[in-house]
Amino acid sequence: MIYSVHGKLIAKEPTMAVVECGGVGYACRTTLYTLGQLGSIGDTVFLYTAMSVREDAVELFGFSTQQELQCFQLLTSVSGVGPKAALSILSDLSPDQFLLTVASGDSKALTRAKGIGAKSAQRIVMELKDKIAGGAAGLFAGSGVEEVAAASQSAGSVGEAIEALVTLGYTQSEVAPIVAKLDPSLSASELIRLTLQEFGKQRNF
Repeated sequence: MIYSVHGKLIAKEPTMAVVECGGVGYACRTTLYTLGQLGSIGDTVFLYTAMSVREDAVELFGFSTQQELQCFQLLTSVSGVGPKAALSILSDLSPDQFLLTVASGDSKALTRAKGIGAKSAQRIVMELKDKIAGGAAGLFAGSGVEEVAAASQSAGSVGEAIEALVTLGYTQSEVAPIVAKLDPSLSASELIRLTLQEFGKQRNF
């Protein structure tokens, strides 16, 4: 099993990076996120890798961070989700965005990725939400997953605020991280006001 590749970047394509190590060029299928983290042709790069072995093909997948690799492995553990679909999702969402999207139960956001339908998105959320918010959350320190999951599942004013903001056109994965940082003892209307205020600051930044 190839754990990683470290060498000279000799080619970049929309879905692939080729890294030369010891005179051998390793073609790594990858995401737009990782391609954006790599430098220019000729630069020395490092990728964490995962290998897929099938009867008709052997493919290597490369990622700039362990977090993205772990997200890829989580996605491909879902029934019916293959490497191509996982790369599509992780090209549309950064690792932190993906984790927060699933933790907040926002399956609709996953359908923005090419080739991901509503049923597949719902299956991903159903199979991974508890895993990410629970045991697997420790692998993603600093992502805010546990707080977002708790906020999304809250009753009372927090739950009402999130539901109202979603009705206004925002997604759960957009509003839950903000609401999760606010005082849960506030009224729903106050939580909504503060969340909209924060969105306004982000747009003007």
